[in-house]
Amino acid sequence: MKIIFMGTPTYAQKILQDLIKASDMEVVAVYTQPDKPVGRKKIMTPPPVKLTAIEAGIDVFQPARLREVLVVDELLKIECDFIVVAAYGQILPKAILDHAPCINLHASILPKYRGASPIQEALLHGDKETGVTAMKMDIGLDTGDILKISKIDIDDDEMADSLFEKLTYVASDLTLDVLREYETLTALKQDDALATHCSKITKNDAQIEFKDAMAIYNRYRAFTPWPGVHLESGLKLKEIKIHSACRTFEAGKIVEINKDHIVVGCTLGSLKIMRVQPESKNEMDVLSYCNGKRLKVDDILS
Repeated sequence: MKIIFMGTPTYAQKILQDLIKASDMEVVAVYTQPDKPVGRKKIMTPPPVKLTAIEAGIDVFQPARLREVLVVDELLKIECDFIVVAAYGQILPKAILDHAPCINLHASILPKYRGASPIQEALLHGDKETGVTAMKMDIGLDTGDILKISKIDIDDDEMADSLFEKLTYVASDLTLDVLREYETLTALKQDDALATHCSKITKNDAQIEFKDAMAIYNRYRAFTPWPGVHLESGLKLKEIKIHSACRTFEAGKIVEINKDHIVVGCTLGSLKIMRVQPESKNEMDVLSYCNGKRLKVDDILS
């Protein structure tokens, strides 16, 4: 079967790689986001999906706006049986949706967490399971009929990076299954009444206060490595664990200093903090930071 693939990050790259390897699939074109400047030197860097497509000799298209008439016309000239979409980053116009069945691989159990950051959202809420939903796309945002769902458990100490990696493999296997089984699958409408939404993550999401320890820990899990979590002072909490979820403390008070960590109280619960990074300085162990600031038990970490 002939496939147009649309995707951008490593989550999509793995799916593309497995489609290319499959003997019963032919990827006839790849659409991905334009190259972007990365790092302090602003070096123009191609998306991971583009690198895989070039290596395989597949035509790559990088329109800034997929909705432009010339872009749509160009795509409609490409014959295909399916369009597979995974973390592409652009909304597909109706003309493309009508060109072939468009299968989206969304990293949540829809209708939960429609939108841009479903993996982080699952961690933010302390969910015990998540998954990937294969859906037939429509003109809405993640509102299409569900074709198949694959679920996995989330460990209590799961971090965003490891969950991304696990779901990448889940999504890749699910893609092949759905394409091969498409004619036998029954599409189920989503219950919009159960829908929740998540938005794109920004740097503003990184700042925390010592209120709910479990909420802070979940934010740390979701936002590491980017945008991370930091205090109002700019002090980044680079390595933390939950210490207590129930006891109450004065917010920010250092209640213990141990050889490899400190315990900081929150309005609800407490955190073990192992490593920090002061603003505009290198990362360091928290004891070195406390010694430099002359902080001791009962002082406020700020």
